[in-house]
Amino acid sequence: MEIFTYLEQYDYEQLVFCQDKQSGLKAIIAIHDTTLGPALGGTRMWTYASEEAAIEDALRLAKGMTYKNAAAGLNLGGGKTVIIGDPRKDKNEEMFRAFGRYIQGLNGRYITAEDVGTTVADMDLIHEETDYVTGISPAFGSSGNPSPVTAYGVYRGMKAAAKEAFGTDSLEGKVVAVQGVGNVAYNLCRHLHEEGAQLIVTDINKEAVQRAAEEFGAKVVNPDEIYSVECDIYAPCALGAVINDKTIPQFKAKVIAGAANNQLKDTKHGDIIHEMGIVYAPDYVINAGGVINVADELYGYNQERALKKVEQIYTNIEKVIGIAKRDQIPTYMAADRMAEERIERMRNSRSQFLQNGHHILSRRKF
Repeated sequence: MEIFTYLEQYDYEQLVFCQDKQSGLKAIIAIHDTTLGPALGGTRMWTYASEEAAIEDALRLAKGMTYKNAAAGLNLGGGKTVIIGDPRKDKNEEMFRAFGRYIQGLNGRYITAEDVGTTVADMDLIHEETDYVTGISPAFGSSGNPSPVTAYGVYRGMKAAAKEAFGTDSLEGKVVAVQGVGNVAYNLCRHLHEEGAQLIVTDINKEAVQRAAEEFGAKVVNPDEIYSVECDIYAPCALGAVINDKTIPQFKAKVIAGAANNQLKDTKHGDIIHEMGIVYAPDYVINAGGVINVADELYGYNQERALKKVEQIYTNIEKVIGIAKRDQIPTYMAADRMAEERIERMRNSRSQFLQNGHHILSRRKF
Protein backbone atom coordinates (compact mmCIF):
# COMPACT_ATOMS: atom_id res chain seq x y z
CA MET A 1 0.00 0.00 0.00
CA GLU A 2 1.29 3.46 -0.94
CA ILE A 3 0.11 5.09 2.28
CA PHE A 4 0.30 8.78 1.35
CA THR A 5 -1.31 8.07 -2.03
CA TYR A 6 -4.19 6.33 -0.24
CA LEU A 7 -4.53 9.11 2.36
CA GLU A 8 -4.62 11.73 -0.37
CA GLN A 9 -7.08 9.80 -2.54
CA TYR A 10 -9.68 9.51 0.24
CA ASP A 11 -8.73 12.76 2.01
CA TYR A 12 -7.54 11.35 5.36
CA GLU A 13 -5.93 13.74 7.81
CA GLN A 14 -3.69 11.58 9.96
CA LEU A 15 -2.41 8.04 10.55
CA VAL A 16 -0.68 7.40 13.86
CA PHE A 17 1.38 4.32 14.74
CA CYS A 18 1.70 3.59 18.47
CA GLN A 19 4.22 1.09 19.90
CA ASP A 20 5.06 0.12 23.46
CA LYS A 21 7.63 -2.68 23.71
CA GLN A 22 7.04 -3.55 27.36
CA SER A 23 3.27 -4.12 27.06
CA GLY A 24 3.27 -5.40 23.48
CA LEU A 25 1.09 -2.53 22.25
CA LYS A 26 0.89 -2.20 18.48
CA ALA A 27 -1.89 0.27 17.66
CA ILE A 28 -2.90 2.26 14.59
CA ILE A 29 -5.06 5.37 14.96
CA ALA A 30 -6.68 6.63 11.75
CA ILE A 31 -8.22 10.10 11.71
CA HIS A 32 -10.28 10.67 8.59
CA ASP A 33 -11.95 14.08 8.95
CA THR A 34 -12.30 16.62 11.77
CA THR A 35 -14.27 19.28 9.90
CA LEU A 36 -17.27 18.90 12.22
CA GLY A 37 -15.23 18.36 15.39
CA PRO A 38 -12.84 15.92 17.09
CA ALA A 39 -12.75 12.43 15.56
CA LEU A 40 -14.80 9.91 17.56
CA GLY A 41 -14.52 6.17 16.92
CA GLY A 42 -13.91 2.98 18.85
CA THR A 43 -10.83 0.85 19.47
CA ARG A 44 -10.91 -2.59 17.87
CA MET A 45 -8.54 -5.39 18.93
CA TRP A 46 -8.06 -8.16 16.40
CA THR A 47 -5.60 -10.76 15.16
CA TYR A 48 -4.91 -9.34 11.70
CA ALA A 49 -3.29 -11.43 8.97
CA SER A 50 -0.79 -8.64 8.32
CA GLU A 51 0.09 -5.10 9.34
CA GLU A 52 -1.25 -3.89 5.99
CA ALA A 53 -4.61 -5.55 6.72
CA ALA A 54 -4.72 -3.74 10.08
CA ILE A 55 -3.96 -0.39 8.44
CA GLU A 56 -6.66 -0.93 5.81
CA ASP A 57 -9.23 -1.82 8.48
CA ALA A 58 -8.40 1.26 10.55
CA LEU A 59 -8.68 3.52 7.51
CA ARG A 60 -11.94 1.95 6.29
CA LEU A 61 -13.57 2.13 9.71
CA ALA A 62 -12.43 5.72 10.33
CA LYS A 63 -14.04 6.93 7.11
CA GLY A 64 -17.21 5.08 8.05
CA MET A 65 -17.31 6.95 11.37
CA THR A 66 -17.00 10.30 9.58
CA TYR A 67 -20.19 9.51 7.66
CA LYS A 68 -21.99 7.99 10.65
CA ASN A 69 -21.27 10.94 12.95
CA ALA A 70 -22.10 13.51 10.28
CA ALA A 71 -25.37 11.80 9.34
CA ALA A 72 -26.32 11.58 13.02
CA GLY A 73 -26.02 15.36 13.34
CA LEU A 74 -23.11 15.13 15.78
CA ASN A 75 -20.42 17.80 15.94
CA LEU A 76 -17.78 15.11 15.62
CA GLY A 77 -15.49 13.81 12.92
CA GLY A 78 -14.48 10.24 12.17
CA GLY A 79 -11.62 8.17 13.51
CA LYS A 80 -10.84 4.60 14.55
CA THR A 81 -8.14 2.59 16.26
CA VAL A 82 -7.07 -1.00 15.71
CA ILE A 83 -4.81 -2.82 18.16
CA ILE A 84 -3.01 -5.81 16.68
CA GLY A 85 -3.37 -8.80 19.01
CA ASP A 86 -5.61 -11.52 20.36
CA PRO A 87 -8.17 -9.93 22.72
CA ARG A 88 -8.50 -13.23 24.61
CA LYS A 89 -4.85 -13.52 25.66
CA ASP A 90 -2.76 -10.46 24.71
CA LYS A 91 -4.40 -7.81 26.90
CA ASN A 92 -2.77 -6.27 29.95
CA GLU A 93 -3.14 -3.13 32.02
CA GLU A 94 0.10 -1.60 30.75
CA MET A 95 -1.07 -1.91 27.13
CA PHE A 96 -4.24 0.13 27.55
CA ARG A 97 -2.62 2.70 29.80
CA ALA A 98 0.19 3.17 27.27
CA PHE A 99 -2.45 3.56 24.57
CA GLY A 100 -4.25 6.12 26.74
CA ARG A 101 -1.06 8.19 26.88
CA TYR A 102 -0.86 8.18 23.08
CA ILE A 103 -4.48 9.40 22.88
CA GLN A 104 -3.72 12.11 25.43
CA GLY A 105 -0.82 13.20 23.23
CA LEU A 106 -3.27 13.94 20.40
CA ASN A 107 -4.77 16.61 22.67
CA GLY A 108 -8.42 15.98 21.79
CA ARG A 109 -8.15 15.39 18.04
CA TYR A 110 -9.31 11.82 18.65
CA ILE A 111 -11.75 10.37 21.21
CA THR A 112 -12.06 6.61 21.57
CA ALA A 113 -14.69 4.11 22.78
CA GLU A 114 -15.08 0.33 22.95
CA ASP A 115 -15.45 -1.79 19.82
CA VAL A 116 -14.96 -5.39 18.73
CA GLY A 117 -12.45 -7.06 21.06
CA THR A 118 -12.45 -4.33 23.71
CA THR A 119 -14.59 -3.80 26.80
CA VAL A 120 -15.73 -1.19 29.31
CA ALA A 121 -12.93 -2.42 31.61
CA ASP A 122 -10.39 -1.66 28.85
CA MET A 123 -11.85 1.83 28.44
CA ASP A 124 -11.52 2.37 32.19
CA LEU A 125 -7.79 1.62 31.93
CA ILE A 126 -7.46 4.10 29.06
CA HIS A 127 -9.34 6.61 31.21
CA GLU A 128 -6.57 6.36 33.83
CA GLU A 129 -4.38 8.28 31.36
CA THR A 130 -6.79 10.46 29.37
CA ASP A 131 -10.25 12.01 29.41
CA TYR A 132 -10.57 11.52 25.65
CA VAL A 133 -12.49 8.24 26.01
CA THR A 134 -16.20 7.39 26.20
CA GLY A 135 -18.10 4.23 27.13
CA ILE A 136 -16.38 3.93 30.50
CA SER A 137 -17.99 2.54 33.66
CA PRO A 138 -21.12 4.30 34.94
CA ALA A 139 -19.19 4.95 38.16
CA PHE A 140 -17.16 7.50 36.17
CA GLY A 141 -20.30 9.22 34.84
CA SER A 142 -20.70 7.07 31.73
CA SER A 143 -23.91 6.05 29.97
CA GLY A 144 -23.52 2.31 30.60
CA ASN A 145 -24.89 -0.34 28.25
CA PRO A 146 -25.75 1.37 24.91
CA SER A 147 -27.98 -1.45 23.59
CA PRO A 148 -31.35 -0.07 24.78
CA VAL A 149 -30.55 3.35 23.30
CA THR A 150 -29.43 1.87 19.98
CA ALA A 151 -32.66 -0.15 19.88
CA TYR A 152 -34.76 2.95 20.51
CA GLY A 153 -33.07 4.71 17.60
CA VAL A 154 -33.72 1.74 15.28
CA TYR A 155 -37.37 1.75 16.40
CA ARG A 156 -37.70 5.46 15.61
CA GLY A 157 -36.02 5.05 12.22
CA MET A 158 -38.22 2.06 11.39
CA LYS A 159 -41.32 4.19 12.02
CA ALA A 160 -40.04 6.85 9.59
CA ALA A 161 -39.38 4.22 6.91
CA ALA A 162 -42.82 2.69 7.51
CA LYS A 163 -44.43 6.10 7.00
CA GLU A 164 -42.86 6.29 3.54
CA ALA A 165 -43.91 2.74 2.61
CA PHE A 166 -47.38 2.55 4.16
CA GLY A 167 -48.51 6.17 4.53
CA THR A 168 -48.51 5.96 8.33
CA ASP A 169 -45.76 5.49 10.91
CA SER A 170 -47.98 3.31 13.09
CA LEU A 171 -46.55 -0.18 13.48
CA GLU A 172 -49.67 -1.58 15.10
CA GLY A 173 -50.63 -4.79 13.27
CA LYS A 174 -47.51 -4.70 11.09
CA VAL A 175 -45.59 -7.98 10.78
CA VAL A 176 -41.89 -7.43 11.55
CA ALA A 177 -39.33 -10.19 10.85
CA VAL A 178 -36.39 -9.70 13.21
CA GLN A 179 -33.16 -11.49 12.33
CA GLY A 180 -31.08 -11.96 15.47
CA VAL A 181 -32.39 -11.40 19.01
CA GLY A 182 -29.29 -10.09 20.79
CA ASN A 183 -29.23 -7.19 23.26
CA VAL A 184 -30.21 -4.51 20.73
CA ALA A 185 -32.84 -6.60 18.93
CA TYR A 186 -34.43 -7.76 22.19
CA ASN A 187 -35.06 -4.15 23.17
CA LEU A 188 -36.29 -3.38 19.65
CA CYS A 189 -38.77 -6.27 19.93
CA ARG A 190 -40.02 -4.84 23.21
CA HIS A 191 -40.78 -1.47 21.57
CA LEU A 192 -42.50 -3.18 18.63
CA HIS A 193 -44.55 -5.45 20.89
CA GLU A 194 -45.69 -2.50 23.01
CA GLU A 195 -46.97 -0.76 19.86
CA GLY A 196 -48.87 -3.86 18.76
CA ALA A 197 -46.65 -5.19 15.99
CA GLN A 198 -46.59 -8.93 15.25
CA LEU A 199 -43.12 -10.43 15.52
CA ILE A 200 -41.36 -13.22 13.64
CA VAL A 201 -37.90 -13.90 15.05
CA THR A 202 -34.87 -16.08 14.43
CA ASP A 203 -31.50 -16.57 16.09
CA ILE A 204 -28.95 -19.37 16.42
CA ASN A 205 -29.29 -18.82 20.19
CA LYS A 206 -32.34 -20.89 21.16
CA GLU A 207 -32.65 -19.23 24.56
CA ALA A 208 -32.90 -15.80 22.92
CA VAL A 209 -35.74 -16.80 20.57
CA GLN A 210 -37.54 -18.64 23.36
CA ARG A 211 -37.44 -15.50 25.47
CA ALA A 212 -38.88 -13.43 22.59
CA ALA A 213 -41.61 -16.04 22.05
CA GLU A 214 -42.61 -16.05 25.72
CA GLU A 215 -42.42 -12.32 26.38
CA PHE A 216 -43.63 -10.89 23.07
CA GLY A 217 -45.65 -13.72 21.51
CA ALA A 218 -43.17 -13.90 18.66
CA LYS A 219 -43.34 -16.63 16.05
CA VAL A 220 -40.02 -18.47 15.75
CA VAL A 221 -38.54 -19.63 12.41
CA ASN A 222 -35.26 -21.25 11.39
CA PRO A 223 -32.40 -18.86 10.50
CA ASP A 224 -32.55 -19.57 6.75
CA GLU A 225 -36.32 -19.01 6.63
CA ILE A 226 -36.34 -15.41 7.87
CA TYR A 227 -35.71 -13.92 4.39
CA SER A 228 -38.81 -15.43 2.79
CA VAL A 229 -41.46 -15.02 5.50
CA GLU A 230 -44.57 -13.00 4.75
CA CYS A 231 -43.93 -9.70 6.51
CA ASP A 232 -44.21 -5.95 6.18
CA ILE A 233 -40.79 -5.09 7.60
CA TYR A 234 -37.53 -7.05 7.60
CA ALA A 235 -35.19 -6.05 10.44
CA PRO A 236 -31.65 -7.44 10.07
CA CYS A 237 -30.08 -7.22 13.54
CA ALA A 238 -27.27 -9.78 13.39
CA LEU A 239 -24.72 -10.37 10.63
CA GLY A 240 -23.73 -8.00 7.84
CA ALA A 241 -24.02 -8.61 4.07
CA VAL A 242 -27.48 -10.18 4.46
CA ILE A 243 -28.88 -8.20 1.52
CA ASN A 244 -27.31 -10.14 -1.34
CA ASP A 245 -27.96 -12.05 -4.57
CA LYS A 246 -29.27 -15.08 -2.70
CA THR A 247 -31.61 -13.33 -0.25
CA ILE A 248 -33.09 -10.50 -2.33
CA PRO A 249 -35.32 -12.77 -4.50
CA GLN A 250 -36.87 -14.13 -1.30
CA PHE A 251 -37.87 -10.76 0.21
CA LYS A 252 -41.56 -10.00 0.62
CA ALA A 253 -41.11 -7.00 2.94
CA LYS A 254 -41.82 -3.44 1.80
CA VAL A 255 -39.34 -2.01 4.35
CA ILE A 256 -35.82 -3.04 5.43
CA ALA A 257 -34.82 -1.40 8.70
CA GLY A 258 -32.55 -3.01 11.26
CA ALA A 259 -29.59 -2.64 13.60
CA ALA A 260 -26.95 -4.72 11.77
CA ASN A 261 -23.89 -3.03 10.28
CA ASN A 262 -22.96 -3.26 6.59
CA GLN A 263 -26.25 -4.87 5.56
CA LEU A 264 -25.63 -4.51 1.82
CA LYS A 265 -23.15 -7.09 0.54
CA ASP A 266 -22.39 -4.75 -2.34
CA THR A 267 -23.67 -1.35 -3.44
CA LYS A 268 -25.39 -3.01 -6.40
CA HIS A 269 -27.73 -4.71 -3.92
CA GLY A 270 -28.84 -1.27 -2.72
CA ASP A 271 -29.67 -0.45 -6.33
CA ILE A 272 -31.65 -3.68 -6.78
CA ILE A 273 -33.87 -3.25 -3.70
CA HIS A 274 -34.44 0.39 -4.69
CA GLU A 275 -35.68 -0.74 -8.11
CA MET A 276 -37.95 -3.27 -6.35
CA GLY A 277 -39.60 -0.41 -4.46
CA ILE A 278 -38.37 -1.52 -1.04
CA VAL A 279 -37.83 1.35 1.41
CA TYR A 280 -34.34 0.78 2.86
CA ALA A 281 -33.24 2.64 6.01
CA PRO A 282 -29.43 2.86 5.61
CA ASP A 283 -27.76 1.01 8.46
CA TYR A 284 -25.32 3.64 9.69
CA VAL A 285 -28.12 6.22 9.92
CA ILE A 286 -30.70 4.05 11.70
CA ASN A 287 -28.26 2.35 14.12
CA ALA A 288 -26.51 5.54 15.25
CA GLY A 289 -28.20 5.57 18.68
CA GLY A 290 -25.14 4.04 20.33
CA VAL A 291 -22.69 6.65 19.07
CA ILE A 292 -25.18 9.47 19.80
CA ASN A 293 -25.46 8.13 23.34
CA VAL A 294 -21.71 7.93 24.05
CA ALA A 295 -21.15 11.30 22.39
CA ASP A 296 -23.43 12.83 25.02
CA GLU A 297 -20.86 11.82 27.64
CA LEU A 298 -18.62 14.57 26.28
CA TYR A 299 -21.03 17.09 27.79
CA GLY A 300 -21.54 15.23 31.09
CA TYR A 301 -23.96 12.40 30.42
CA ASN A 302 -27.67 13.18 30.66
CA GLN A 303 -29.93 10.30 29.59
CA GLU A 304 -32.97 12.46 28.87
CA ARG A 305 -30.93 14.73 26.60
CA ALA A 306 -29.32 11.75 24.87
CA LEU A 307 -32.70 10.11 24.16
CA LYS A 308 -34.01 13.39 22.71
CA LYS A 309 -31.10 13.34 20.26
CA VAL A 310 -31.69 9.68 19.44
CA GLU A 311 -35.32 10.47 18.62
CA GLN A 312 -33.97 12.59 15.76
CA ILE A 313 -33.07 9.40 13.88
CA TYR A 314 -36.71 9.52 12.73
CA THR A 315 -36.03 12.92 11.12
CA ASN A 316 -32.68 11.74 9.74
CA ILE A 317 -34.33 8.83 7.91
CA GLU A 318 -36.95 11.27 6.56
CA LYS A 319 -34.11 13.48 5.29
CA VAL A 320 -32.40 10.53 3.59
CA ILE A 321 -35.65 9.58 1.85
CA GLY A 322 -36.12 13.21 0.81
CA ILE A 323 -32.64 13.39 -0.75
CA ALA A 324 -33.23 10.05 -2.51
CA LYS A 325 -36.38 11.50 -4.10
CA ARG A 326 -34.76 14.85 -4.87
CA ASP A 327 -31.77 13.32 -6.64
CA GLN A 328 -33.53 10.15 -7.86
CA ILE A 329 -31.00 7.86 -6.20
CA PRO A 330 -31.23 4.89 -3.80
CA THR A 331 -31.33 5.67 -0.09
CA TYR A 332 -27.87 4.17 0.60
CA MET A 333 -26.41 6.80 -1.73
CA ALA A 334 -28.64 9.50 -0.27
CA ALA A 335 -27.27 8.80 3.22
CA ASP A 336 -23.71 9.40 2.00
CA ARG A 337 -24.85 12.56 0.24
CA MET A 338 -26.54 13.87 3.40
CA ALA A 339 -23.32 13.37 5.38
CA GLU A 340 -21.12 14.88 2.66
CA GLU A 341 -23.38 17.93 2.25
CA ARG A 342 -23.26 18.64 5.98
CA ILE A 343 -19.46 18.38 6.08
CA GLU A 344 -19.15 20.59 3.00
CA ARG A 345 -21.45 23.25 4.50
CA MET A 346 -19.25 23.43 7.60
CA ARG A 347 -16.06 23.48 5.54
CA ASN A 348 -17.40 26.36 3.43
CA SER A 349 -18.59 28.21 6.52
CA ARG A 350 -15.16 28.00 8.14
CA SER A 351 -13.44 28.99 4.92
CA GLN A 352 -15.67 32.07 4.62
CA PHE A 353 -14.99 32.93 8.27
CA LEU A 354 -11.23 32.83 7.71
CA GLN A 355 -11.49 34.85 4.47
CA ASN A 356 -13.15 37.60 6.48
CA GLY A 357 -10.04 37.88 8.63
CA HIS A 358 -11.19 35.92 11.68
CA HIS A 359 -9.28 33.25 13.55
CA ILE A 360 -10.66 29.96 14.82
CA LEU A 361 -9.68 29.12 18.39
CA SER A 362 -9.65 25.53 19.55
CA ARG A 363 -12.66 24.79 21.77
CA ARG A 364 -12.83 21.66 23.88
CA LYS A 365 -15.44 20.36 26.31
CA PHE A 366 -12.90 18.78 28.61
